Amino acid sequence: MLCRLGTTAGSLLLPLLVIGASATAFALFAASAPPPSSTTMTATAARPWTPTRYSTAGFDITPLSRERVKELAAKLDPEQYRVTQKAGTEAPFCGNLLDNKMQGVYCCVVCGLPLFDSGSKFNSGTGWPSFSREVDRAHVTRKVDRSHGMVRTEICCARCGAHLGHVFDDGPPPTRERHCLNSAALRFHEHGTEMPPESRPVTTETAYFAAGCFWGIEHAYSKLPGVIRVSSGYQNGTVDNPTYEQVCTGRTGHAESVMVVFDPARIGYEDLVRFFFLLHDPTTLNRQGPDIGTQYRSGIYTVGAAQQEIATRVRDETQASERFRTRRIVSEIEPAKTFWPAEDYHQGYIARTGRACHVDVAGALRAMGVAP
Repeated sequence: MLCRLGTTAGSLLLPLLVIGASATAFALFAASAPPPSSTTMTATAARPWTPTRYSTAGFDITPLSRERVKELAAKLDPEQYRVTQKAGTEAPFCGNLLDNKMQGVYCCVVCGLPLFDSGSKFNSGTGWPSFSREVDRAHVTRKVDRSHGMVRTEICCARCGAHLGHVFDDGPPPTRERHCLNSAALRFHEHGTEMPPESRPVTTETAYFAAGCFWGIEHAYSKLPGVIRVSSGYQNGTVDNPTYEQVCTGRTGHAESVMVVFDPARIGYEDLVRFFFLLHDPTTLNRQGPDIGTQYRSGIYTVGAAQQEIATRVRDETQASERFRTRRIVSEIEPAKTFWPAEDYHQGYIARTGRACHVDVAGALRAMGVAP
C-alpha cells in the first residue's frame, strides 16, 4: 500500500483471459495463419539474448544480422539484388507489379515482411507501383537520400534494410503520401492464399505472474527480449471486474498480477518462470516489501498442463537450490482464472513516472544475462 501514492481511480476495463497459444494477428493475415502451436517447452529459446522489436500489427521486426541479410540476398535474381542491396531503381512502366489489380499483400522480396496492401495501391501515373500507406508504419523506415543532386526520402524494409523506393507528399488523402516502389523489391501474395512463415504475424503465448505490487513486475517483464507486451491486472479472485479499491480490501480474493504476452520463438516459458523467482522474495506470505495483504501474494497462474509442469518443476528446483536451502517458497501455482486488466493509471506506471518499486529489475535482468 505504501507505493500507492498520488493515484486516482480510472475507468473499468473488460475482462481478458488468454488460454493457450494465440496469434497476435493483423486481421489482414488471420485467414492465412496456421493453427497456433502448443506451449513451448524450451527453457532458453534464444541465446545469447538480443533486443527484439514487434509492430502493432503483431510482426517480429527485429533487425536481421548482416550475415542473415547476406544469406537472404544471395537468393535474389540480379535485378532484385541491384534494387534492394544497391539502392537501384528499375525503369518506369517496366515493373511486373505496376498494373497488378489482384487483391493481396506486397511483402519485402528479401525477408518477407508485409509492407503494403492492395487496398492502399493507386495509379499515380509515374510508372512505378504506388501506395498511400504502409501495412504498419513500423514496417518501413525512412531516411534522407541526397543522391543524384536531389533531396528525397528513401524508404527501406525495417527488418532487413532492403531499399524499396521513395516516399513523396503528393499522394491522395487522407495520408497525402505516395510511396513509390520498385516491383523488384516486392513479392505479392494474393488474399486467400497461405502466407509463407516469414510473412506471418508472430504466434504468441501468454503467461501470468503475481509477485507483489504489479508496477515493478510489469516493468521488469517488459525488459525481456521476446516479450511483446505486459499488462497489470487482478486475477484468481471471486469478484467480477474488481476495482483497485475493492482488491485493496482483501475481500475479493484477487492477486495483483501481470499478463505477459511473449514470442516463444524468442523466449521460452521456462525463462519467464525462472525470471519470476529472481524478481521477488517467494518466501514471504502475502507480502512483498512494504506491501502487505493477500493481493500481494506470490503466484504463478498457468495456462494448460505444459505450463503447470514447467512452473512446478522450476519451483521445486529453485527450492532445492542453496539460495533457498533454509527458506520455504510459498508461491502458489494454480490454473489461471479470468485476468481483469487494472485501471489505466496502473498500466506502464514505472515507465511513465520513473518511480521505483520493490523489485530489483536491473539485478534480475543481469542474473538472466540480459543487459539492463
